[in-house]
Amino acid sequence: MPRFTVTLHGGEPLMAGAELIEYTVTTIAAAVPPETRVDFTIQTNGILLTADLLELFDRLGLRVGVSLDGGRVANDRHRRFSNGGGSYDKVREALTLIRQERFAHLFSGLLCVVDLRNDPLDVYRDLVAFAPPRIDFLLPHGNWTTPPPGKEPASPSTPYADWLIPIFDLWYAEPQTVDIRLFSSIMALLVGEPSRTEAVGLKRSAALVVETDGSIEQVDSLKTTAPDMAATGFDIDTHTFDQALAHPAIEAQYRGLSGLAPGCQRCPIVSVCGGGMYAHRYRDGDFLNPTVFCADQLKLIQHIRRRLFADLEALRGSTATTAG
Repeated sequence: MPRFTVTLHGGEPLMAGAELIEYTVTTIAAAVPPETRVDFTIQTNGILLTADLLELFDRLGLRVGVSLDGGRVANDRHRRFSNGGGSYDKVREALTLIRQERFAHLFSGLLCVVDLRNDPLDVYRDLVAFAPPRIDFLLPHGNWTTPPPGKEPASPSTPYADWLIPIFDLWYAEPQTVDIRLFSSIMALLVGEPSRTEAVGLKRSAALVVETDGSIEQVDSLKTTAPDMAATGFDIDTHTFDQALAHPAIEAQYRGLSGLAPGCQRCPIVSVCGGGMYAHRYRDGDFLNPTVFCADQLKLIQHIRRRLFADLEALRGSTATTAG
């Protein structure tokens, strides 16, 4: 492989401590052939982030993503300490620290889970205020058996598209100093370029999860579907990653168009939607279904396509007039 990414995720990976994090990164880097590039990242809630850790991450070449769901009210709705207190102030301190000139190159962006109870434009403005290079808006995990908040599977309503579209319109109209990966990936797919997120597109990079006990599992979003759904029975002591990637359950996730439900295969936007995240297609033991966010993704993609193609057409017209 010419290149791959190792992400230290959680839970909260900073709880592992500096020594274990350094050991993990240096050990993996030493085992990789010199012609292969490894990108190391860590996704943290920021609570334990310190200048000493950031200096270590700088030496290791470890970039940092921070999870933040918006301003104080939006973030503290879910991200609270055991005593009930909110975590926003600690996260803000971490973001102030990482945005210092000596650490800013380590900051990879913000991850935000969509919560319909939060005002979308308030959330967007609160996130942009930290000047992240990228924002990832993630749909909450849910499926046909266990629907996500505010989503009735039998209903044609599109609450998540309705939440995201105002953000897209504001972001698209402004000078774009921050990449919103969901939106930019949809736009790229609409003009024939690849996606940079597993949320959309037919071609996706294969992923494996190594748990702290050494077990090799499928993507951990599958844990939201049914007990042991992410398990493979493999571990790093007795199996290779190649063996794990050949596991039938893992292969099923990366079959592209042929691995989608018949209705998805016939959909005019399937090359952009890609069927949605694999875990979001689950229904009573079966993944051969559209995503539970099907109507939302259709509405969002169609909206972005109209805006983008109208501007491209206007640009072509302007170019033709100038040339004439």
